[in-house]
Amino acid sequence: MPEVTVSESSAREINGLHIDLAPTSHGGIELRLCPKSKVNELIARRAKIDGRPECLAGHAQVVKPDSIVQVKLAQDPMDFGFLEGLTMQDSQTTLGLRPVENVAADSEHGDGVIVTCLENKASGLRVFHYMEPTPVEGTLRMWSKVVNVGDAPIELEHLSSFVLSGLTPFAPDDAAGRLRLHRFQSWWSNEGKHEDTLLEDLHLVRNWQGNILTNERFGQVGTQPVRKYFPFVALEDTEAGVLWGAQLAWAGSWQMEVTRRADAVSLSGGLADYEFGHWMKVLQPGESFESPKAHVACVVGSIDDLTAKLVEAQEAFLPEPPESEKDLPVIFNEWCTNWGSPSHDKTIALAKRLQGTGVKYIVIDDGWAKRPPEATMQSNGDWILDNEKFPHGIQATCEAIREMGFIPGVWFEFEICNPGSQAFAQTEHQLHRRGRVLTVGSRRFWNLNDPWVIDYLDHKLIRFLRDSGFGYLKVDYNDNIGMGCDHPDSLGEGCRQQVEGIYRQFKRVKEHVPELVIENCASGGHRLEPSMMALTSMSSFSDAHESTNIPIVARQLHYLLPPRQSQIWAVLHPSDSAERLVYSLTATFYGRMCLSGAVHELSDAQMDTVREAVALYRKVSPIIKEGKTHFLGEAPQCWRDPVGWSGICRVSKDGQQALVVIHEYERINTEALSVELPIQDDWKLTQAMADQTTATPSFASQSLQLPAAKEFRGYVALLERQ
Repeated sequence: MPEVTVSESSAREINGLHIDLAPTSHGGIELRLCPKSKVNELIARRAKIDGRPECLAGHAQVVKPDSIVQVKLAQDPMDFGFLEGLTMQDSQTTLGLRPVENVAADSEHGDGVIVTCLENKASGLRVFHYMEPTPVEGTLRMWSKVVNVGDAPIELEHLSSFVLSGLTPFAPDDAAGRLRLHRFQSWWSNEGKHEDTLLEDLHLVRNWQGNILTNERFGQVGTQPVRKYFPFVALEDTEAGVLWGAQLAWAGSWQMEVTRRADAVSLSGGLADYEFGHWMKVLQPGESFESPKAHVACVVGSIDDLTAKLVEAQEAFLPEPPESEKDLPVIFNEWCTNWGSPSHDKTIALAKRLQGTGVKYIVIDDGWAKRPPEATMQSNGDWILDNEKFPHGIQATCEAIREMGFIPGVWFEFEICNPGSQAFAQTEHQLHRRGRVLTVGSRRFWNLNDPWVIDYLDHKLIRFLRDSGFGYLKVDYNDNIGMGCDHPDSLGEGCRQQVEGIYRQFKRVKEHVPELVIENCASGGHRLEPSMMALTSMSSFSDAHESTNIPIVARQLHYLLPPRQSQIWAVLHPSDSAERLVYSLTATFYGRMCLSGAVHELSDAQMDTVREAVALYRKVSPIIKEGKTHFLGEAPQCWRDPVGWSGICRVSKDGQQALVVIHEYERINTEALSVELPIQDDWKLTQAMADQTTATPSFASQSLQLPAAKEFRGYVALLERQ
């Protein structure tokens, strides 16, 4: 049974972490974490501030404690401090939460889950906070649940999934100049830029009195959770060498907050609140509501160590993949070959050309369904096969692909419909905002909680997949519903329920076609977060198809998701130079190899290079599947016109092999490049791939030597411990 904590101070060690649930001065409970190995370095807060004239009268606060759960109701006054519009923290309900004893824990949560129960009797709200150890040392999963135990409806406007308080516990004061905020920025086709900022540069400094919060609230509003930022936050104490971080598993509107609370800092996050995401949820008496889950980590080391733990925690909760996924097979997607105009004959010609290359999946992208005459691409919703392109039926194409040894795949954007389709006129089954059908660009959105829509997709999607014999589904999603859609509670609650409907539809597809491999694509990388990763076998890393920033994006995503789930494009053309061909192919070694382009027009020599790359990829795929990533070099400042070089060294799970992937961009100088590798003892270079227009890499004394050569070069090296 889960353990329920109450009012007394409760410190324990779990999963390599020291967890302290401490009573606060206002009568609540706050949560403090630190690595078990650093407990002896904890420092008590100063009792007062000396040496400053403004503080000599004793007005300066040194402690302004946080709560283990932040919650706000519509009727709550906010605490003093000019907070309206900046944060919903420290509401009257939050400050009135008190521990509750002798409350039965939820039976559905297993052993090892720590449950903390609090209640605000005036508000009629009971709050449960959950901490669950994961299989990964130094990590936990956290979430919250609220229950209306009163006799009147409650309007909930804010609920955190996690709150980490008292940062940093290794300084007696406000730790000036030593706290850094880590975030990962994201725009379309430029996902994963690391932002590392001193708190002072964000102006998150204590004021002289210490009683007013300063706050950085950031996040995303809508149904594409990775826009501008990934749902990730971390704080680093550079002197103590400790980092705290969290990654939210949620595909809708979310927020993170970094809050200066007198001498200390707090991290918190969860659903976007009413101010940020227009979310309000009405709970009737007896009703409850649970927040999304957050993966939380606390480590000694660097940001690389923290993100490695969070990625490993993601992997721990992934379901068993389909049998065909066990060895990370190579994908061919014809999108950048036919650009929205596939056909039976084109698909079979591609399959014939790809025989013997080691490719396993052949995916038919957009354009297989009928379009109105005026449309050029992505005009869907009716999902009627274009019989002019596939005159024998799609099943015949799938059977022909399977007879040649491949698994056939197909593209859908099933959550939307476009102009020109009959579906576009079915507005009673689509999302609305303020009574008007919600239209974004050329898209309207099915209401995925409507039984009619579920039946429609059973016929158009699930039956089509099953009857045609497809073994692979690419799910695209090319726009965003924004703050939400009509719901009696709020637009944000409409958005939240649509996300729940999205989850159910993905699960429904898997239930009806169990061995189906599903690719998660949202204009590339707009859904790269743990909850969607757990519903799918892999994800489109980006819509960067042919640009030179592909190796940069692919490398950066090692910070944020398992590389075995990161599908990377290599678009190949007969006009490619030897350098360009290898630059593109070697970029896929950062994750899952996905080929595209005019492979049917490549020369025999170029096809030999493709076969060489695929053979080496299949050899190193166990390292991509299970290993630890060490980052080499630095990501360029400008990704559009990159300068310098960057890469990774990924060491296998057993420590006996290492995969090195390096890309050079515009050169700073013409000298050969020597790359120090994070490996010890004696190793040997067993296999490498380069364009060979000058010389191949060499290895000596834990350094990989790359020759002086042309710009924009890609290298792969396999090392083995002797």
